Amino acid sequence: MERGLVIKSTGSRYTVRKEDGSHVNCRLRGRLRTGDIKSTSPVAVGDRVMIEVSVQNEWSICDILPRSNYLIRKATKLSKQSHIIAANVDVALLVITLRMPETPPEFIDRFLVSAEAYRIPVCLLFNKSDLYTQDERATLDDMMAVYRKIGYGSIVTSVVNGAGIDEFREFLSGKISVITGLSGTGKSSLINAITPDFPVRTGEMSEYHRSGKHTTTFAEMLATGNGGYIIDTPGIRAFGLIHIDKQELYHFFPEIFKTAAGCLFHNCRHMNEPDCAVIEAVHAGAISASRYRSYLNMMEDSQNKYR
Repeated sequence: MERGLVIKSTGSRYTVRKEDGSHVNCRLRGRLRTGDIKSTSPVAVGDRVMIEVSVQNEWSICDILPRSNYLIRKATKLSKQSHIIAANVDVALLVITLRMPETPPEFIDRFLVSAEAYRIPVCLLFNKSDLYTQDERATLDDMMAVYRKIGYGSIVTSVVNGAGIDEFREFLSGKISVITGLSGTGKSSLINAITPDFPVRTGEMSEYHRSGKHTTTFAEMLATGNGGYIIDTPGIRAFGLIHIDKQELYHFFPEIFKTAAGCLFHNCRHMNEPDCAVIEAVHAGAISASRYRSYLNMMEDSQNKYR
């Protein structure tokens, strides 16, 4: 057996980079494919795996090595429970747009909660900045201030006028990153802007300003040319949480978790309890009302929606 790194997944076949730098196409061993892992696929791009070749010269993934982390969301397929977006990453990038399409604040916060739960640093990419009016720029500044205050980095980008592209490229240097976002936010255009050797997908720029369109159909790890790698993923339309207990949800809102130490009750849910330091902080403007609404909405979800 040999070690390898999964750099591409089409759902049924995987491209694995061997330690000598060569690439082989692999299938999953039956026990991995039909095992007790409640996921759309037990293997994700970024996974370090053990592979072996058969006498027929066909390669198989026979084991998954322990992960340092992974980014996960609730799967859309009813027969499965979860979808692992990527594994063993240094940072997760979320592409956000204020329109064409609009990224809802709760979508952002659900993504951040999942990343926090698996200890993955996040950078927010506010894309299509060339489209925004003066009022939208003010909204953008307010949003960035909210997330920067919590500790999340952010970059304003546009592939049309080049805003933020150099900063984005430099940020990725030496890192393994995963990038995702709602369908149509321009994720693939951003990747094309920093990986000039990667072919532009058909219709990429013509669809740049439209909503709901995505061109990536499978996950793939690409070299950024500066010692880094970025995992491109298909656009998504929802980010459902999974494997997060309601009693622990506030742990993954850093500003709520920090403030909760001042609550009267140790088991405070921060919803309607007396002498709740979190509610007081929201009223005082120390915690964003938008973030708190996201927290309440997640708490009020039926449990099977995200646990």
